[in-house]
Amino acid sequence: MGRIISVVNQKGGVGKTTTAINLGAYLAEAGKFVLVIDLDPQANATSGLGIDHRNLERGVYEAVLGTARMRDIVQLTAHETLHVAPATQGLAGLNIELVDMERREFKLFDSLLEVRNDYDYVLIDCPPTLGLITLNGIVAADEVLIPVQAEYYALEGLGQLLETVNLVRERIRPEVGVLGAVLTMYDSRTKLSDDVMQELYKYFPNNIFRSVIPRSVRLAEAPSFGRSIVMFDATSKGAKAYERLAREILDSEVEQITV
Repeated sequence: MGRIISVVNQKGGVGKTTTAINLGAYLAEAGKFVLVIDLDPQANATSGLGIDHRNLERGVYEAVLGTARMRDIVQLTAHETLHVAPATQGLAGLNIELVDMERREFKLFDSLLEVRNDYDYVLIDCPPTLGLITLNGIVAADEVLIPVQAEYYALEGLGQLLETVNLVRERIRPEVGVLGAVLTMYDSRTKLSDDVMQELYKYFPNNIFRSVIPRSVRLAEAPSFGRSIVMFDATSKGAKAYERLAREILDSEVEQITV
């Protein structure tokens, strides 16, 4: 059964999509079968993996509502074992449509049941809100991964996010865990980045990844070419950082098996 990881933070611009794409790419490079679920109406993960969402008739929206099977909307990417469930324009209205539905928090969970055995990893790229779409992303996951930007306001709202995850565990799905936090857009030349790192340890004393994602022009450029950093510039510092992060997650899988 595939390991489902939701990449979530209600603050925008913290590197959620960059993390989902490039972590997925390096897990695929390690020989794993990976599915990226683009749950963000902006469709950045879809375009960042080379798929033109404007020309798609079906996507995650239809799969969540049950008008299409998840397996039927999956698209291939430049990586042989990395697939994407794309976002389409309809996803923008999903928060409203979910309000009056039964089991509204489980719609994504239910749609993933048929495909989770097809993949070793399913990565869910959540939108920068704490609405019903993101709630579906959290409920569907085994674990949540939280990218935290190394900037002044990065920790604002982090307590609210952790409270939301805890409420999900208490009232909806106790199995959801916190995989950890990963520091993004880190600049070793600034004291601020170190300060944010120290503050982060207060929230996640035992769940901070050793891999730190640097601020990188190459990471920022890659999506405009529809490529992961593996395909765009595998020798860059950003590429090496995501390769290390993927290795940490693969190692944590081994630890879970041996416990």
